[in-house]
Amino acid sequence: MSEYLFLVPLFPLIGFLINGLLLGRLPRSMIAFIACVSVGLSFILSLFLFFGLKAMPPEIRIVEQVLFNWIIAGSFHANIGFMLDPLSAVMIMVVSGVGFLIHIYSIGYMRGDTGYGRYFAYLNLFMFSMLILVLADNFLFMFVGWEGVGLCSYLLIGFWFEKKSASDAGKKAFITNRVGDFGFLLGMFIIFWQVGSLNFTEVMASAPQVFVSGGVLITVTCLLLFFGATGKSAQIPLYVWLPDAMEGPTPVSALIHAATMVTAGVYMIVRTNVLFIMAPDALMVVAIIGVVTAFYAATIGLAQNDIKRVLAYSTISQLGYMFLACGVAAFSAGIFHLMTHAFFKALLFMCAGSVIHAMSGQQDMRYMGGLKKYLPITFLSMLMATFAISGIPGFSGFFSKDEILWKSFSSPFGNYILWAVGFITAGLTAFYMFRLIYLTFYGKERMDEKTKAHIHESPKSMTVPLIILAILSVIGGWVGLPHLFGFTNNFEHWLEPVMRKTNQIIAARRINEAVGETGIEWGLMIATVALVLISIYFAYLIYNKRTELATSLREKFSSVHKLLLNKYYIDEFYGAIVIRPLIYFSLFLWKVIDVAVIDGFINGMASSYDDVSGTLRTMQTGRVRTYATIFLAGVVIIIAYMVFY
Repeated sequence: MSEYLFLVPLFPLIGFLINGLLLGRLPRSMIAFIACVSVGLSFILSLFLFFGLKAMPPEIRIVEQVLFNWIIAGSFHANIGFMLDPLSAVMIMVVSGVGFLIHIYSIGYMRGDTGYGRYFAYLNLFMFSMLILVLADNFLFMFVGWEGVGLCSYLLIGFWFEKKSASDAGKKAFITNRVGDFGFLLGMFIIFWQVGSLNFTEVMASAPQVFVSGGVLITVTCLLLFFGATGKSAQIPLYVWLPDAMEGPTPVSALIHAATMVTAGVYMIVRTNVLFIMAPDALMVVAIIGVVTAFYAATIGLAQNDIKRVLAYSTISQLGYMFLACGVAAFSAGIFHLMTHAFFKALLFMCAGSVIHAMSGQQDMRYMGGLKKYLPITFLSMLMATFAISGIPGFSGFFSKDEILWKSFSSPFGNYILWAVGFITAGLTAFYMFRLIYLTFYGKERMDEKTKAHIHESPKSMTVPLIILAILSVIGGWVGLPHLFGFTNNFEHWLEPVMRKTNQIIAARRINEAVGETGIEWGLMIATVALVLISIYFAYLIYNKRTELATSLREKFSSVHKLLLNKYYIDEFYGAIVIRPLIYFSLFLWKVIDVAVIDGFINGMASSYDDVSGTLRTMQTGRVRTYATIFLAGVVIIIAYMVFY
C-alpha cells in the first residue's frame, strides 16, 4: 500500500502541468475533464488507502514511503517522504473529496470566464500543495506544501487581477501569511536544534526526552508554531486577510475556507499534539486565542451585508472553535469539527455562489429577498448547511460543536469561562446565519426588475455538488456520536493511535472524575440547543416577521452597529501602526539611504572622475610641439630630481 502514497498528490500535479503547459491550446471541456478527473482519482485512491489502513491493527496503523533523500548536510537530512496514519487519512479524504465537488461546481460557475484554463490549473496546484502538506512525513516537506497553498491563495484570491481590490486582497493574504510563516520557521529551527531531526515520527518519539514538560523552550516552540497557524488559519492577530479573500471566485472561497488553506494550521497543531501537550501554557494561549477569535468574528458577522463576507467571518469563528478544542487538548474534537465544517462551509459558499450567479453578480443581501421560490435546490441546500453550522440536533455540526463545548468545560485543560464564551458564540452563530437565510430567501423581493427577470436555478454541474454536500451536512457527524448517547465515538476511536501519548497525559492529570458528569453534559447540551433555538427565533422575528425591528434596533444602537459594520476598525488600526510606518520607513530608505547616500556617493565619485578626466583631456592637443615641450619639461624635472636629491 505504501507504494501508492505519492500518487495522491501526483494526480493533481499532472492536471496542473497539462492545463498549465497547454494553456490556451485545449478546449474548455478538455480542461475541465483533466482538472476534475485528476482530483477524482486522488479521492478514489484516498478511499482505497483509508480502507487499507482500517484493515490494519490500530497499534500499527502507519504507512510511510520515502521517494528519495532531499537534503543531506552533516547530521541534517530531510526526505521527500509521505506518511499515512489515521489523521492524514481523514485529511486526504476531506481535501480530495470536497475539492473534487468544488471542481465539478466550478465547471458551471466559471463557464463564461476568459481565464478558464488558468483557473483550473491554479485549482489543481492548490490541491497538490494541500495534499503534500497533509501527507508529508517531516516538517520541512510539510513547509513546502505550507508555502504552496500560500502561493495558490495569492494566485486565486487575485485571480481577477484587473480589479485593484482583487490584486490588493491577494497581496494582503500573501504578506500576512509570510509574517506567520516566520514564526513557524523559528519553531522548526528550535525542534531541529533540540531533537536533531525534523521527521514527525522521530520528533514525537524524542520530544519527551529532550524537552522539559512545561519548560520555557517547549512553550516558546509551541507558541511559534501556533503563530504560524494563526496566519494560515486566520486567527487573531493575523486573521485580516481572510475576509478580503472574498475577492476571488466563489468556488475558490469554498476551497480555501472548507478543505485547504485555513485548515492547515489546525492540522499542524494536531499533528504536533505531543509537543503541545507538554506545553500547558501554550495550550492555554491556543484556547484563549481560539475562543476570543470565535466570539469576535461572530459579532462582526452580525452586521455584515455582503453574503460572502458573512460566511468569511463565520469561517474565522468556526476555526476559533477548532483551536479552542486543540487548546483544551481535545485534538480529536478539533479534527472532527474540521471535517464537518468542510461539508457545511463548502456547501454554504457554493450556495452563496449559486445565489450570486442567479443575481447577476449581486452579493449585497439588502438587494435580495424572496429567492426561495426561484432557487429551490439552492435554498434547501443552504438551509441544511445553516442547520448544521447552527448546531441543530441531528445535523453534523451539532455533534462536533457540542463535543468541543463539552471538552472545553470538562477537560483538565479547560474551564467554565472558555465554555461560556463558546456557548454565547453558538447563539451568535445561529442568529447571524438565520439572518442571512431570512434576508436572502424570505420576505419582500428587493432586487431591481432587470435582475429579477434573469433569476434562475443553477445548472446541474452546480446543483448536484450542492445536494451531495447537503447530505453530508446532515449525516457527516454521525461517525462521531458521543458516548453520552450510548455509542462508541468512532471518530475519536479512529484517531486514538495518533493521540495515544496525549491521552495518557490527560488521563494522568484527571485525578477524579466529576460525580454526575453525564448529567452535567446533558444539561450543557440542552442549554446550548435552547440558546440556538432562541437565537433562531429572534432572527425570524427581526428579519422576517417584524422587519421594522431591524431598522429600529440599528438606529437605537447605531454606534455599536457602525463598530461591527466597520469590523472594529482593525484594518484601519493596522494601517496606522504597521502599514503606514512601514511605507514611511521604506520611503526613507529609498529617498535618503538609497538616493541621497548610496546613489549620491556613487554619482559623486563618477562626477569627480569626470572632472579629472575633463582636465586631463585638455592635454591631448594633437600638436607635436606641445608633446615635445611636455617631454622636455619632464626630462628636466627628472634630471633635477636626480641631481639635487
